[in-house]
Amino acid sequence: MGGNNIKNSQGVDSILGNPKKALWKMSIPLIISLFITSLYSVIDAIWVSGLGADALAGVGFVSPIFIALMGIGNGLGAGSASALSKYIGEDNKEKADNGAVHSVFITVIVSVVTTIVLLIFLRDILLSIGAGSTIDYAMDYGMLLVLGSILVILSNALYGVLRGEGDANRTMYAMLFSSILNMALDPVFIYGLNLGIKGAAIATLISLLLVNLILFYWFYIKKDTYLKPFLSNYKFDKGISIDIIKVGFPASLELINNALFAALFTLLLVAVANTDAVAVYSTGWRVVTIATTPILAIATALISVVGANYGARRYEEILVAHRYSMKIAIIFGFAAAIVVYAFAPQIVSVFAYTGTSTRLTPQLIAFLSVIVIYFPTMGYGCTSTFVFQGTGNGITAMFQTILRETVFTLAFAILLAIVLGYGEYGAWWGIILGEIVVNTITMIWADLHIKRLIKSNNK
Repeated sequence: MGGNNIKNSQGVDSILGNPKKALWKMSIPLIISLFITSLYSVIDAIWVSGLGADALAGVGFVSPIFIALMGIGNGLGAGSASALSKYIGEDNKEKADNGAVHSVFITVIVSVVTTIVLLIFLRDILLSIGAGSTIDYAMDYGMLLVLGSILVILSNALYGVLRGEGDANRTMYAMLFSSILNMALDPVFIYGLNLGIKGAAIATLISLLLVNLILFYWFYIKKDTYLKPFLSNYKFDKGISIDIIKVGFPASLELINNALFAALFTLLLVAVANTDAVAVYSTGWRVVTIATTPILAIATALISVVGANYGARRYEEILVAHRYSMKIAIIFGFAAAIVVYAFAPQIVSVFAYTGTSTRLTPQLIAFLSVIVIYFPTMGYGCTSTFVFQGTGNGITAMFQTILRETVFTLAFAILLAIVLGYGEYGAWWGIILGEIVVNTITMIWADLHIKRLIKSNNK
């Protein structure tokens, strides 16, 4: 038993150790797992594109809803990681265990409510964002994903519990398993069983079900995690619930806001172009997601490192972690931009390989060649936003995201696409300008926030 305790505490020792080493130890498994997850998203689009441009557009219209589901799960995971790592930094194991149980309960409640709401309003949502002629494809794909909402949300929230204790490796194993299984099942269900677009959704749900079972096995059967989210460790604590929700709820809203932006941006593309533009955007954004995976991984790892040092009142270490994370994330951003720009035609050829999908080739290449401009700014913007989540300032992080996506980016997109008449190309440039402006503001804001913490601690 003693050996297990030593093994289980290694992640905790890591997030409270040298912040630079802690970032790498947490980031590398996350980079691998998020890369494979993003790769799955791309491969999923490749298989669906074989069904034609309308099917690809149908999936594109569902993308904002799936982003919202992932956002709720990731948000609750961020809330869990922030709160639990803080309790660990305070050296309060009992509170951390109780917090882990609170995380599971809150996630289940949110999942049930979300499923009911989406089942009622799914068709109306899809029609309102312009699904139109592709509504049948969108409903076939979307209804199945909505029925499995709890699988999407719960797995992402449980990843947050593991990250809260510094166990990024196990998170990586679970995410790898889910994504690789999904990639293997896609062609079987889409083409082998001739289920078409429904097959893509079924493959996703099966992989999510199995990964949730693996997570529950680690927590409740093998019982070898540092945190013990057991019912016997549960005692309702309003303060714990608030700690999780005050980061988790705004973080969920941040990502739901991203979904809202995707929906509004989709509507804008339909207005200034057609459903092909939606297919280009949703497909191209999958490439953006996979290219910027290292940046998101570094920022996600930063939450636990910042949270643990925040709980231990080691604010100087937070400053070190923030500046170091920005530096390596910017480097990754430049590298990703160069690769995507240089190989845009080859990347696009993977998607537009058959039937009506081939007509998307010129637009997809143009989209990727332009969108890479903002990658380096994401390096310092994303990490800076996640500093606020790590210190429990979820509302501030949410405000920054809304400012970036819904205010500046959408405003620039409307200005360039409609007012100045540049169409879908103007909309793409709107994304770039919005990201650059708000990412810069966020970086300065985060640096000042940390310096205020240091100053107050010195006093």
